[in-house]
Amino acid sequence: MFTNNQRQEERTGRYGTPRLQYLQELVSQFQTSTDEASKEKIVANLANFAYDPYNYSFLHQLNVLELFLDCITEPNEKLVEFGIGGICNACANPANAAIFTQCSGIPLIIQCLSSPVRNTVNNALGTLYYLCNKTNKEEILKPEVVGVIRRYAAAETVSVSFSNLAKAFLDKHVVENK
Repeated sequence: MFTNNQRQEERTGRYGTPRLQYLQELVSQFQTSTDEASKEKIVANLANFAYDPYNYSFLHQLNVLELFLDCITEPNEKLVEFGIGGICNACANPANAAIFTQCSGIPLIIQCLSSPVRNTVNNALGTLYYLCNKTNKEEILKPEVVGVIRRYAAAETVSVSFSNLAKAFLDKHVVENK
């Protein structure tokens, strides 16, 4: 359910922590933590906030979208999984999509297609679906990327979700010669 100011006030109550402050505390905890499990939980929590447009201005202000991109460069597969999850949750918004593309995120997102983690691949496919447009389609629709997506589309018996997302991507973005 999406939030608005009134709903947020009702949920927070008189003595609750305002959303910006709460998100700032999460970012600070992530930055100071040396424990990988704690970092994973924090990024997963931040990714959950990324689906709601109410939070976008806070996420921009706190550079959380860039934090998600940083996470997908990590060797820790859980950080990659939750980072790409946050990117996927936020990327349908054009302003968020612009941040991901301006920060050279497309090659990083494409790398997530080869992850051994199913959620990472699903979120990468969904992200590329939303990010692909006339300004960046040459970067996304490279033959090797389209080839990977075609293999996922053909893999119905392995993963219906990969197949369905890949087919949707191909239907929307790849012109077939008929």
